Amino acid sequence: MQDNSSRVGILLANLGTPDAPTPKGVKAFLGEFLHDHRVVDLTRWLWCPILHGIILPIRSPKVAKLYQAIWQEGGSPLMVFSQHQKAALEELTGLPVELGMTYGNPSTLSGIDALKKRGCEKVLVLPLYPQYSGTTTAAVFDQVARALKTMPDVPEMRFVNHYFSEESYIEALAQSVEQMWNEKGKPDLLLCSYHGIPKRFADNGDPYPKHCEGTTERLRVRLGLNPDQIMMTYQSRFGREEWLQPYTDKTLETLPAKGIKRLDVITPAFSVDCLETLEEIAIQCRDTFVESGGETFRFIPCLNDDPAHISMMSELVKRHTQSW
Repeated sequence: MQDNSSRVGILLANLGTPDAPTPKGVKAFLGEFLHDHRVVDLTRWLWCPILHGIILPIRSPKVAKLYQAIWQEGGSPLMVFSQHQKAALEELTGLPVELGMTYGNPSTLSGIDALKKRGCEKVLVLPLYPQYSGTTTAAVFDQVARALKTMPDVPEMRFVNHYFSEESYIEALAQSVEQMWNEKGKPDLLLCSYHGIPKRFADNGDPYPKHCEGTTERLRVRLGLNPDQIMMTYQSRFGREEWLQPYTDKTLETLPAKGIKRLDVITPAFSVDCLETLEEIAIQCRDTFVESGGETFRFIPCLNDDPAHISMMSELVKRHTQSW
């Protein structure tokens, strides 16, 4: 891609996953995830006793069973697909690519170390979160900063902040939808389900909902849909405070009564299939919709290592490494 490619490396960043679908593995992962101030901003003296005394002991065995239902031979779906993305992007760009998870393994530090060992003096961090949020993208930046504090020789760094409106990203989403429709016909409604965040975060300036709205509108235009043929909701809420609405699960309970019997669901905020898509959406939400009177529920997989998705990443890499 460029003359000094041996000196430039790519760190693909994502949330992470437990090392094993066991209560112990899930507890370790959730403990690290839910300790992050970006995710839960309560004072530690209040939050830590709740987290360690109630949440982790109760939730870890339950979540472990959910992971067991989707675990693959090569590990969790998120890790398996992330490895595929790494290999495909490296082949397409000719640049060294490593994974760096915000929580769990491989860590951000190990990813940067691996790139340095491969001769990289410059690192582009590509968080695979199309829509920016302080809970996700900024958490990646925090981990990178912590990793760099341990290094006597810090590589030159660049970051991709978001890509929610990138034409190639919207095109990849649209192609995944059209592939489903070409095979099985159009539904009554296309539902875009995004991972939620507390409403308070957005009120305090997090641009995430605006980015989600931007993605949905661009996808609507690209697919040639009327506003009543597409809808967006937010999933995966946690705790008792208000999160971004409308909620995905509550919406699914009401759609059949409004005449929506055939539903397709896509999750544009997720770059790889994971627990929140394969279990929460494809299983739990399907059951909710059918039990509420729906007839056909189709989950459109994440972009994963689809060639259009990898091509989009390559375009981002090329643009953000120009002049390097």
